[in-house]
Amino acid sequence: MLRIEREKKKLVRRRVLLGGLLLLVLGAGGIVAYDRFVLQVGSQGVESVSQVKPAPKPSKLESKMLVMGDVYWGRYINDWSMKSDLKYAYPFSRLSEFERENYDAWINDMECPITDNPKVSSAVEDSTLTFDCDPAYLPEAKKWFTAMTLANNHTDNQGDAGLAETRQHLAANDIQYFGTPDPEDYDNLCDVIALPARVTMDDGAERQVKLPMVWCGYHGVFSTPSSESIQIMSRYGKRFNIVAMPHSGAEYKAEPDTIKTDLYRSLIDEGADVVIGDHPHWIQTSEAYKGKLIMYSLGNFIFDQQFNREVTRSAVLSMTVSVDAKDAPDLDKWIALGETCAKYQDDCLRQATDQELAKLPLRYHFTVLGSDDSGKLVHLASPELLTDIKSRLRWQQTISGLSGNNSGE
Repeated sequence: MLRIEREKKKLVRRRVLLGGLLLLVLGAGGIVAYDRFVLQVGSQGVESVSQVKPAPKPSKLESKMLVMGDVYWGRYINDWSMKSDLKYAYPFSRLSEFERENYDAWINDMECPITDNPKVSSAVEDSTLTFDCDPAYLPEAKKWFTAMTLANNHTDNQGDAGLAETRQHLAANDIQYFGTPDPEDYDNLCDVIALPARVTMDDGAERQVKLPMVWCGYHGVFSTPSSESIQIMSRYGKRFNIVAMPHSGAEYKAEPDTIKTDLYRSLIDEGADVVIGDHPHWIQTSEAYKGKLIMYSLGNFIFDQQFNREVTRSAVLSMTVSVDAKDAPDLDKWIALGETCAKYQDDCLRQATDQELAKLPLRYHFTVLGSDDSGKLVHLASPELLTDIKSRLRWQQTISGLSGNNSGE
């Protein structure tokens, strides 16, 4: 009996000591977070104290993108490059002025097939307007560009074989692509693009992830895309956020005609969240339609046209998309899907459907930068030129009409 009493007293003393230590920690302002706090008491008293911290969870996802207009490194750009000591790096040598490190992704309109075919002289290319770009530029291009649209009137200039080779070269250089020069090629109009993004965890850490979004390219220079081709977006619209990049309209005009405005608005009607256009080689106006952004033409970004200010300046759209985890219960699943869709997995839509993923309620925020291609090298526009660019866009009027999850400055 006496031994049992002594053991009980020891157990009481241990509990008192443990309680005192806990009070001391708490009294000193320490914070102890427990998933489980387990006291296992055996015949010898407290045997173990264990704690398991919860795994950090995503709290916010964000991706900041820069979307620019026509890119081309054939014809006279190739001539200038070969005369330069920089060679294939020449066309991109001032892109650092756009602070690539501050963006997760850059997307552009690649207005040229990329093939190993023998090249003609610049004079012949100029007279025939049959483009062909050298793949030797791609190792430099991939340092800047994440994805490209191929939906324009030049990517088929080397025929179907040239278009297929273009896709092969881009894939080999880890540049994603979407769109097609044939607006009735329904299988290639839209693609799931896995865009680099950042996730802030609830413990404050940041992770690099991929955000799957659908990007659609529509070529409408020679004919207006059919309603059937536009409705392809509805295949994705229930699950994915969609950006459309059409290529159409009259060249060298400051404003779109009604055929073009009707087409671009129909893209919003059929599910696009944003519409970003090209082809005229000039900047054209923008507008808010149903609270969403339409850019009718960004203009030339990297191009060899030098004959006036209209063709050497362009609007560059900075677009930030974001979502909070509290508004997106499937955010973890979307992040996982982004990894599987990073290498052109055509079953991304099926995967999203099988998992019954809810479309992410992305917020879109837009700002406009300007580029200046005068002097043969694209660089950041001056403040004065940017003011003129925003005036052409009617930017203040446009952003005042944005609504819902869309905003601008």
